[in-house]
Amino acid sequence: MHDLPSERPRLSPVDSQVPWWKRTTTYQIYPRSFADANGDGIGDLRGILGKLDYLQRLGVETLWLSPFFQSPQADFGYDISDHFAIAEEYGTMDDVRALIREVHARGMKIVLDMVLNHTSALHPWFAASRRDRGDPKRDWYIWRDGRKPGGKAPPNNWRSMLGGSGWHYDEATDQWYFASFLDFQPDLNYRNPEVKAAMLDVVRHWFAQGADGLRLDIFNALFKDASFADNPFSWRPMPTESNPHGFFQRHIHTIDHPDTIAFARELRKVVDEFADPPRFLVGEVFGDAAMLRRYCGEAADGLHLVFLFETLNARWQGRHVRALIQAFEHAFPEPFSPTFVLGNHDRPRSIHRLRGGRDEAKLLAALQLTVRGVPFIYYGEEIGMDNHDIPLHEGLDPVSARFRMAPRWLVRWFRRRGVLLNRDECRSPMQWDASKNAGFSPDDATPWLPLHRRSAAVNVATQEGDPESILCCYRNLLALRREQPALQWGQLAWIAAPRLPDNVVAFRRILPGNGAGAVEVFLNFSKRVAELDLSAYAGRVLFSNRTGQRSAVPPAYTLRGFEAVVVLDQP
Repeated sequence: MHDLPSERPRLSPVDSQVPWWKRTTTYQIYPRSFADANGDGIGDLRGILGKLDYLQRLGVETLWLSPFFQSPQADFGYDISDHFAIAEEYGTMDDVRALIREVHARGMKIVLDMVLNHTSALHPWFAASRRDRGDPKRDWYIWRDGRKPGGKAPPNNWRSMLGGSGWHYDEATDQWYFASFLDFQPDLNYRNPEVKAAMLDVVRHWFAQGADGLRLDIFNALFKDASFADNPFSWRPMPTESNPHGFFQRHIHTIDHPDTIAFARELRKVVDEFADPPRFLVGEVFGDAAMLRRYCGEAADGLHLVFLFETLNARWQGRHVRALIQAFEHAFPEPFSPTFVLGNHDRPRSIHRLRGGRDEAKLLAALQLTVRGVPFIYYGEEIGMDNHDIPLHEGLDPVSARFRMAPRWLVRWFRRRGVLLNRDECRSPMQWDASKNAGFSPDDATPWLPLHRRSAAVNVATQEGDPESILCCYRNLLALRREQPALQWGQLAWIAAPRLPDNVVAFRRILPGNGAGAVEVFLNFSKRVAELDLSAYAGRVLFSNRTGQRSAVPPAYTLRGFEAVVVLDQP
């Protein structure tokens, strides 16, 4: 595959007026699984530092790091016990400063994963809160008397995001506390002004340290209704990406509360205090497009971006892809921007849903990096890393402990629907080379999770020199995106070519104001060839995931099965 230029082009005056976070490509690093620099089997900050040159060559521009703050690691960092300290296994504050400094020295950005909704049960705030009912920190969390004689039943019917009651009884103080996720992650009480002020100070602290943005964990659960009324019944057994209601409840009092949406605008004002350079927020929220847009504010004065998770379970057929893009375009017109996500630390890897198809993986990469929106790449996607099938009884993930007795058929049923009952499966160590520990850890170390059985065949080293590899495809696409401003922030318009097969998705990316530098994209979501009439185009072929050749545009083009072609249209 033809290598595209790797240098970062200078921005024109028009380009520089577009916020950097709208133009960027983001790469998610799960620090525990990325690179182990000290040989203890756990990925760390020094390991990430050692891979920055690789990430720069890959062409990603923003790094999002899952939490590395002080934590008992019961949920591997999403249970924070000190927002201002660094977990010992990941490194030190000096390592964080060095990482931020080196990322910025390479012209890249860094985004931190921030858990605002809850803390660890071992956080000093919660330790004080549960000490006795009269403690000043008691109201920093959500405590209530129980129902029924003796208060031995939960205060109401509110469920957690995993099903089952979200209330947990504390015998010492004879009350219940609420947790949206797991019992060792008690929710903070955002109706207490002291809590809100404390958490906004956490945000300010990390922006002052140089963070360029924050990814906000389960942001849609921050405020609970002050009435503590029961959630109404629903026939929905399971929540989905487009509908968070499930477990036979409509979670109207615990999810997407109007006060949470209002807080998004309040948080934005804090972020806007840091304007040089501008910072940004991306929220983990769930729901239909209309609800998600509300988090961004009617005047685009809320969260800058929200994850659109419908892509995680999308049907990769032409008409379904067109419908998905159309829905995103309708819900997030300028000045809003959609996001495009194929995987993350909670969901099955994208290539698993494609049943290991290399050509299909390249096609999805081409879609993700050419459609309008901010792409988020999960570590290892660029080499086609697959899920590692780890039995529930061997799982370290606390979610797997809840479902340890589930039969394997049920596990597979959930996985096919984009739900992992053992998230270890998508968090296995990064595969750097064909050595014993895949270059993640020294060979004499024991990685915290087992290596994927195909790590000797699927890794960075074996793909770097292969022009047909998924890695080279990603590098070429990322370079093309940097080279063509229309792919970074151009508008999207459909191509209505005659006799275009239904499984071919075709669109044009256009810079506002004129047609100069327009880019045409043709994506074949079928194994069948398709004939394209390109006689109207006078430009050149910039990219193909099958041939890799740059050439003048031919009058007729045979689009191979699962091929993506990008054409520069020059008048």
